[in-house]
Amino acid sequence: MENFILHNPTKVFFGKGVVEKLHENIKNYGSKVLFLIGKGSVMRYGYYDIVLEQLKKSRLKYIEYKGIRPNPVIEDINYAVQMATEEKIDLIVALGGGSVIDSAKIISLAAANRKDAWEIMTKKVAVDKQIPVISILTLAGTGSEMNAAAVVQNLKQERKIGYVNSLMYPKETYLDPEFTCTVANNHTSYGIVDLVAHALEAFFADGDATLSDKFVGAIVQEAMYNAPLVLAEPKSYKYRSRIMWAATCALNGITSCGRKTSGDWAVHEIGHAISFLYDTPHGATLSIAYPAWLKFHLTKNAKRISQLGRYLFNENNISAEKTILKIETFFKSMSCPTKLTDLGFIEYDKNKILNLMIKNNVTGLNHKLEAKDLTDIVDLMYF
Repeated sequence: MENFILHNPTKVFFGKGVVEKLHENIKNYGSKVLFLIGKGSVMRYGYYDIVLEQLKKSRLKYIEYKGIRPNPVIEDINYAVQMATEEKIDLIVALGGGSVIDSAKIISLAAANRKDAWEIMTKKVAVDKQIPVISILTLAGTGSEMNAAAVVQNLKQERKIGYVNSLMYPKETYLDPEFTCTVANNHTSYGIVDLVAHALEAFFADGDATLSDKFVGAIVQEAMYNAPLVLAEPKSYKYRSRIMWAATCALNGITSCGRKTSGDWAVHEIGHAISFLYDTPHGATLSIAYPAWLKFHLTKNAKRISQLGRYLFNENNISAEKTILKIETFFKSMSCPTKLTDLGFIEYDKNKILNLMIKNNVTGLNHKLEAKDLTDIVDLMYF
């Protein structure tokens, strides 16, 4: 087991009606707020009005930035940074899913340090301060609400990358499962795939950490048990709350304790290439990429994959092959794609995807991949 430091400074307010505390709590962070939202679903379902009422009730000054895209782009972030800088905001309230919260984190650093957002993402410049971020989650899955990571894409450079900085932990996160009851079943399923993928990325990091392995198993079992229940009763507070907390715990640090890194992350890098090219929902790329990645590692890491199967399915003698099949079957049970052809991709897309993966240096942190390995994985995503 590796040495580790576990520190998560995000304060979580979980449960029905917790957003009603917002108007009092935000007064601790300044006097002028940037209110950040996505493309419109939060307005359609009334969550925008709920949070706006809290901002008005606080009597703080606020400005709004609307329009963060589902796969956030650096151009939108730059516009928001300019607004935040000119208006001298000292708090960001982010209402939405992972894309909005990720964007808020980078805006926080870029505005506070007067640095270019993409240069921060690519680690060309250092930062040492941030504008506090408060997140209010409307889509369970990404885990961004309780971690220090963000993913953004640069369309001109054809790159979609992640960035981690301890300054980016949200100061407070509000998790009201009722805010996720209007999420459509397909995006609910994608969120569940995402939380499972986060847990599995940690499982395949280097390092002997048996308790962390058990955390992974418990989180994924919680997702697998509740997935059919929440899809059958999408407005159930009970099932939404279980999925929401599982998703938060899948990427808040507890699954990585005792490991050399937070995870392997090659599967997410593969998924980023697909979502960059086709604007595919993040979870849909992971339900395709994870079975292919596992099949590629079948002979190299059969023992570890079998260990995963024992944790997930409580079968002592489960094989690596059966473990992969059960995971793939679970994704299919939620109507998630498990092959690129499920999304209508045809042969000519293969080289396009492969070339972008090579350009973005997709490799992983533990089970390193080379270009020829990526070719095999792309084939496995098709057939």
